[in-house]
Amino acid sequence: MTDKLTGLARHSVIVADSGEIDSIRRVRAQDCTTNPSLILRAASQPEYAGLMRDAIAWANAHESNPERRSDATLDRLAVNFGTELSRIVPGYVSTEVDARLSFDTAATITRAERIIALYREAGVDPSRILIKVAATWEGVRAAAELTRRGYKCNLTLIFSIAQAAICGEAGVFLISPFVGRITDWHKAHGTVVDRPEDDPGVRSVRQIYRYYKSIGCQTVVMGASFRTIDQALALAGCDRLTISPALLDKLRAEDGDVPAALDPNDRDPSLKPMNLDERQFRWALNDDAMATEKLAEGIRSFARDTEKLCTLIDQAH
Repeated sequence: MTDKLTGLARHSVIVADSGEIDSIRRVRAQDCTTNPSLILRAASQPEYAGLMRDAIAWANAHESNPERRSDATLDRLAVNFGTELSRIVPGYVSTEVDARLSFDTAATITRAERIIALYREAGVDPSRILIKVAATWEGVRAAAELTRRGYKCNLTLIFSIAQAAICGEAGVFLISPFVGRITDWHKAHGTVVDRPEDDPGVRSVRQIYRYYKSIGCQTVVMGASFRTIDQALALAGCDRLTISPALLDKLRAEDGDVPAALDPNDRDPSLKPMNLDERQFRWALNDDAMATEKLAEGIRSFARDTEKLCTLIDQAH
């Protein structure tokens, strides 16, 4: 009998959800994802001070405008971490565009292209980088244009089928539905979860996965934001699963069979593409209280951690 992490990896590509280089090295995942909160946590540790110093020095040398220097430092810092991570994982590294640009299509594209250029200068093949953008209407429009230009995108903070639908229609490479945050919201509003199959976050990812497979959408579904290993196991068979090092360690410590929970051939012929325009999308999102609240909360949280990173940068000067 094998451990559950090995069993889960037979059905889904396992992605490490961390910005800490030592943690990624330990878990030996295929891909890794980062976000402002993870980068903040890692950048606060003394062993990564060199990456911070390099980012500050690069921004000072390349950006004469003090108001734009902080943004340049943030991008360089994210790429510094991503470059180190790219030497550990064989697959993709997700790097997030500044969450404060979540409602600015043009600015998101500009920052994404700088991130790609920085990776190219660092010797990292841009085809290995997933540009991570919040799945607002403006974010998806930016991702659609970046996709047209040949870049791969990871649309994050997915909480609803409407968000998943417009991402699929935009042809983005990958989406990240947030399992744990969906469940958090429902539990806070009185939902009792007795079985993983009844978990609202698990059900949401299963709905999105089946919708994509039924309509022939090629966008990858990567379950994210897990609170327990049972949530991850209940999504065995999902294209990808991004899991924290702590939960990966728990999965490795438990033995047992892991059956597939999702089947790409389980399709519903009655499902058709939603083809939402901007008005329809905004109404569908507005009509979903959980998705509206969690999307806004997620953007605010990432923006706050970005501001904290800016403070760290200022203190390091």
